[in-house]
Amino acid sequence: MAFTLPALSYATDALEPHIDKLTMEIHHGKHHQAYVTNLNKALEGKPEAESNIDDIIKNISKFPPAVRNNGGGHYNHSLFWTLLSPNGGGEPTGALGEAIKSTFGSFADFKTKLSEAGATRFGSGWAWLVVTADKKLAITSTPNQDNPLMDIAEVKGAPIFGIDVWEHAYYLKYQNRRPDYLAAIWNVVNWNHVAELYTKATA
Repeated sequence: MAFTLPALSYATDALEPHIDKLTMEIHHGKHHQAYVTNLNKALEGKPEAESNIDDIIKNISKFPPAVRNNGGGHYNHSLFWTLLSPNGGGEPTGALGEAIKSTFGSFADFKTKLSEAGATRFGSGWAWLVVTADKKLAITSTPNQDNPLMDIAEVKGAPIFGIDVWEHAYYLKYQNRRPDYLAAIWNVVNWNHVAELYTKATA
């Protein structure tokens, strides 16, 4: 069973003005589709083609670079779309909100630290909020399409929020102003879904 491009749960213009329609159309419909196509090609005829993407990612050291790059791209983007919402923004409440405050000092400090992780990631990559093996929150970043679920990650954990800092995520609107994109994305974060992922990861 081939991997497929997941549909967006909102219109491509729904995140405007923070993320523009054309960027969403290209990012989802072209870039993510290319990762899916190339992942299927890389796994063609192999038993892993029937695997769950999570299982492939967790054991990525056993796979060639084409699977690491495209499998990571598919996993990361599939998660990313669910972390954004036209009704997003604000601050998380409940257990997640409390955990963020107790770990990072305040929600504002958390935003600063995660934005810095994205702004200082050299080249292309991702900034992440993860739940580590001991059920603690941690901020990390990864190069290219790597993620903290991979067995080769420096900081391992279950990703519950991630920001794509590849240029294709923001260049049409923000050009080289990555910090402006990082500031804008907080307006569309789907904290309800991040909270669900936090609950699942800490259960």
